[in-house]
Amino acid sequence: MPMSTLSKFTRGLLLAGAASLFLTPAWAGDIKVWHHGGRGDGEREKIAKMLEAWSAAHPDNKAVLEILPEGAYNEQVQAAALAGNLPDLLDFDGPNYANYVWSGYLTPLNDIVPKATLDNVIPSLIAQGTYGPDGKLYSLGMGDSGLAIWGSKSMLTKATVRIPKGVGDAWTLPEFEDALQMLRISGLATPLDLKLNYGKGEWFTYGFSPIIQSMGGDLINRQTWQAKGTLDGDASVNAMTHLQNWVKLGYVVPASAGDDAFYGKKTAALSFVGHWMWPAHSKGLGDDLVLIPMPKWGDKQLTGNGGWCWGVTKNAKEPKVVGELIAYLLSDPVLGPFMESQGGPPGTKSVTAASKLYGQGGKLQVYADQLSQGIGFPRPVHPAYPVITASFAQAVADIVDGKDVKASLSKAAADIDQNIADNKGYPPFGK
Repeated sequence: MPMSTLSKFTRGLLLAGAASLFLTPAWAGDIKVWHHGGRGDGEREKIAKMLEAWSAAHPDNKAVLEILPEGAYNEQVQAAALAGNLPDLLDFDGPNYANYVWSGYLTPLNDIVPKATLDNVIPSLIAQGTYGPDGKLYSLGMGDSGLAIWGSKSMLTKATVRIPKGVGDAWTLPEFEDALQMLRISGLATPLDLKLNYGKGEWFTYGFSPIIQSMGGDLINRQTWQAKGTLDGDASVNAMTHLQNWVKLGYVVPASAGDDAFYGKKTAALSFVGHWMWPAHSKGLGDDLVLIPMPKWGDKQLTGNGGWCWGVTKNAKEPKVVGELIAYLLSDPVLGPFMESQGGPPGTKSVTAASKLYGQGGKLQVYADQLSQGIGFPRPVHPAYPVITASFAQAVADIVDGKDVKASLSKAAADIDQNIADNKGYPPFGK
């Protein structure tokens, strides 16, 4: 088949695979790879093709892929670690890696992934993957993520709401709340979709913790690693009180309304969510779609970032060979078409610059600008993160349901601190 008739994605894999023939190591053996499979958007199939191309170019170091269900993924990783059955290359949700490092599952990437690859990774992913106690890098994502507000230009214009032009022109908290009121007056009963339909889970932490952090609070004190006084401090309570008020005033699309109030039913003018909604939003609104940067809720303008990443486990028989596989996955010919098809902010500087969506003038440039301008704020890199996120998500669910804000956050803080105490502070954290 002529090269010109192949898809851009497949051509990239072939080119990258051919180039990697020059990197074939002396060690022979299969590389066992675990992946969570994605959300039914073709991710698992694309990952499989990437690894097939690597294997074709490296017959002595074939990548053997195993897909695990995302819902119980962390539990399966923990069980495999206890049994000594972890793969060579492990895929995991970024915030969980601190627990894996603390538990001794992962190997630092600094000396096993080529320096040229590391130098090309965007700073927000380096920040997410750097483990505080030793300053070493343990995770690398193929892409990053981000939050923003999708808007309907026609609805905003009708309501005489100012549309920010870029990251430095963001709404303040009073502007945002005025916009909700003006949209209500213009005839929209529930102008804001906060994706409450996603349910109690990581979305509640990823989506709503930046509101707290922008107003001066946080999920935990990142010096003492105690939640009491921070998660339930005045700044955090103020932030979540605003969130609760938006719900109480009826501005927010209820969870029962489903997913499409903004892009389908068009009963909402604003959708606070991440890059992953680009396909549905662009199809639903076309030229009426506008991307608005994260508001400056408080003194700081912040967005959540991070996502699923790769790490090399202590079980890896030849870590440098696995590091070469990571470099292949982050190479321009492989990563560029993959990120273009998946829609997320690319994980490398070179692919971001060349991206039609995220590069200069691209429809999703706001997401890349936020990450490059230091607005991305990683979730806490701490071994207790699974408890931190579960406890905060429960607090958000209670607050949305109208329960006392201070009491809900204090309960979450107490649960987090109890877990940390039960693990004797997770030393060397808290020293």
